[in-house]
Parts: sequence; structure tokens; C-alpha cells
Amino acid sequence: MKKVMLSMLLLLSFLFFFHGEAAVPCTTVDAKAAACVGFATGKDAKPSAPCCMGLQQLAQTVKTVDDKKAICRCLKAGAKSLGIQDRFLSKIPQACNIKVGFPVSVNTNCETIH
Repeated sequence: MKKVMLSMLLLLSFLFFFHGEAAVPCTTVDAKAAACVGFATGKDAKPSAPCCMGLQQLAQTVKTVDDKKAICRCLKAGAKSLGIQDRFLSKIPQACNIKVGFPVSVNTNCETIH
């Protein structure tokens, strides 16, 4: 569960361009992003429909900048241990038709997200 949370931090950090109120719990992040791990590690040829749907649903839960940062931190914590690769991670926004306002990377600084 922790591995999923960490890998998805990076995948979802690009989703956090919405505005709102409450913090999104890591359990929600884990559940919505879990289906993306295969693609982000290079095991799957493309992001699955459940991956894209989960990320789109997660993006809709973001209400504040603090939500964005919290989700980013939650996912980033374990991304490297899961073998998440930037070359796959960076393709997820376009493949899932999700527009983001900053580069998607394992090196994203969660504290600079607006």
C-alpha cells in the first residue's frame, strides 16, 4: 500500500491545479492511482482505463493548493523505491487527456506547486 502511495504521488502531482478546501487523504490517493503503477514503471505499454479514470477522479477531489501539495508529498515519498521512471510518468497526462500546468516528474518539488 505504501509503495502504491509513493509511486502515485508523482503521477498525481501534475493533477493538482484545481482550487478548493479539504486535504485529500493518502488512502484516497492510493486507491485512485494504484492502477497507474504498471505503466509508470514500464511494465504496461500504456496507462489503463482504470488508471486514467482514477487520476481524473482524484483531480476532481482537489480543492486547495494544500490538497495538491499533500497528494504530491504522499505519492513522492516512495516513488523511487517502486521504480517509477520519468520517461513513462511524463506521458500520463497526455495519454489520459489531463491538462497540467507544470512538468510531471519524479523530481517535482511539491512545495512549489500552486
